[in-house]
Amino acid sequence: MTTSPPPLPPPLRGARAVVFDTDGVLLDSAGLHAAAWKAAFDPCLAAAGQPPFDPEAEYRRWVDGRSRLDGAAALPAARGLRLPLGDPADGPGSGSVHALAAAKEAAFVRGLAERDVPALLGAPRLLRALGDAGVACAAVSASRHARELLRRAGLLEWFAVVVDGTEAARLGLPGKPDPALFLEAAARLGVPPAECVAVEDAVAGVEAARRGGFKAVVGVDRASGGSGTGAQEGALRTHGADVVVSGPAELLDAA
Repeated sequence: MTTSPPPLPPPLRGARAVVFDTDGVLLDSAGLHAAAWKAAFDPCLAAAGQPPFDPEAEYRRWVDGRSRLDGAAALPAARGLRLPLGDPADGPGSGSVHALAAAKEAAFVRGLAERDVPALLGAPRLLRALGDAGVACAAVSASRHARELLRRAGLLEWFAVVVDGTEAARLGLPGKPDPALFLEAAARLGVPPAECVAVEDAVAGVEAARRGGFKAVVGVDRASGGSGTGAQEGALRTHGADVVVSGPAELLDAA
């Protein structure tokens, strides 16, 4: 006797594919990224006589979901600092946007050597449920480390497609909030965006998926957990999230 797979949660029902962001959605890596940005930005800010980087509010507002170079440019500009773009060969430092990006990369690599980046609670179960239901999955990320982190967390096998920072650079894809990453993933899956659901924790990513014409956009806010009271949840909804959950476990348990 064949057993039918359990029903998918309402936001995912009727979708032929789901495109996931990785950091903070499937992987417990957002904190590591925020700490690496702080290590990169603080010397630059201190030299300008400014307060340190806020790894919560400023991380979410200016760098979360963006490419490394875009994030390295956005925060100083928001603080009123005029940094030259510099050269891609610039080493880690604070004298140019490229130097800040290199400093962030170096700090992130050091962090990875010191700690694991596990899957978030419920992520393997959610991906297994989607696979059992015949729903294709893709992962997108501005990070060039996404594929390796998914592999280390035991999640890579669930993805037919991964479009990470390395692929984005190779193809010249603009970063979020441009929908290019999401649209590339949907195209590789062979599923129109209108039949795909996107799952994102960054405001820029939610906006990108909405602009890309996705069937539904699920926002992830691990702080407020869908309570309707958090500032981040409000921002996710304002920028296009149809529903906001605290993580993959809550999304699956809503079935």
